[in-house]
Amino acid sequence: MTSSATETPQPVTPQAMREVLGHFVSGVVVITAVGPEGPVGFTCQSFASLSLDPPLITFSPARTSSTWPKIREIGTFCVNVLASDHSEYSNGFARSGTDKYAGVTWSPAPSGAPILEGVSAWIDCTLWNEYDGGDHTMVVGKVSDLGADAQRLPLLFYRGGYGITAPLPPSGAEEES
Repeated sequence: MTSSATETPQPVTPQAMREVLGHFVSGVVVITAVGPEGPVGFTCQSFASLSLDPPLITFSPARTSSTWPKIREIGTFCVNVLASDHSEYSNGFARSGTDKYAGVTWSPAPSGAPILEGVSAWIDCTLWNEYDGGDHTMVVGKVSDLGADAQRLPLLFYRGGYGITAPLPPSGAEEES
């Protein structure tokens, strides 16, 4: 652990943020849309349900994303909640400059955005609003349709890897709470 609650606070570095917040398990989603040049998409970890009335979700793409501006312009998108066996989708849609849809089977959501085959859930949305989030932007989408497959477990991301099997610290090096 970088510091305890009784020590004088130290500046928070990106490395410390990544290390400490890596202890929070998150799901992994791929945000998809179809534009004039075909389907686009990117991997995102920062996704959450925001409101039931109206039905809203939120996610936060990096400001450096080259895909989010294309999806923003389209105005509709689908959030694909990846299933536990979809690490290749997570890795593939995180890369720039490649054909992210090579070998990927999908069907259109009501908006036309891709629903990737075998996902745990999908949420079809219209862009509601966007807010400043430092080195990310916070996107709010209004849900227009959604579905889930209760038989498909989600892909989890924990401490820099998939699943919750990351090794614990060596004995005697227990972390403080």
